[in-house]
Order: sequence, then structure tokens, then C-alpha cells
Amino acid sequence: MDDEAWAIRYIEVATRNWWPGKKVLVSPAWIEGVSWMESKVSVGLSREAIKGAPEYVESAPITREYENQLYVHYGRPPYWLHDAEHKSSSSLAGV
Repeated sequence: MDDEAWAIRYIEVATRNWWPGKKVLVSPAWIEGVSWMESKVSVGLSREAIKGAPEYVESAPITREYENQLYVHYGRPPYWLHDAEHKSSSSLAGV
């Protein structure tokens, strides 16, 4: 949770069913579907990409360095680039 922007930045994925299991993070922006009946969330990432993602350790803070590793690993543009574009276009609209 980003407490400044009031945005949910990540969801935790427990890969305990995959050997060896670990926790990883994915962006909610990558969610393609939710099945409440099956208790499943589908994301636009391969199982191998999730399995190979940098491990999420709950006791460690989420730093920009860790976020960079995530976005590079998944091959996705980081949210802060979009946020910066949005802020600059919003400030231009007020001119």
C-alpha cells in the first residue's frame, strides 16, 4: 500500500505449491481476471516469470531498488514513470 498516493501497489503471491515455494509481488495493474468462485486471480505473467521473481520478505522494507528489480524482471514499465507523466500533464492542464 502506498500511503502517500493511497494506491495498492502490489499483491503477494505465495508460490508454496511450486518447489521451492516463496513469496513474490506482482502489480494489481497486471490482473487480467478474478474468479471469486474458484478463488483465483489471473495475471498477464507466466508461471516461470512469477517463479523466478525476486523474493518478497515481509520483514524487509520495499525499497525503490527492490521495485526496480521487480519491474526489470517482469519487463514492465514502473508505476512511478506513469505517476510522473500524470503529474506533469495535470500541472500543464492548470496553466
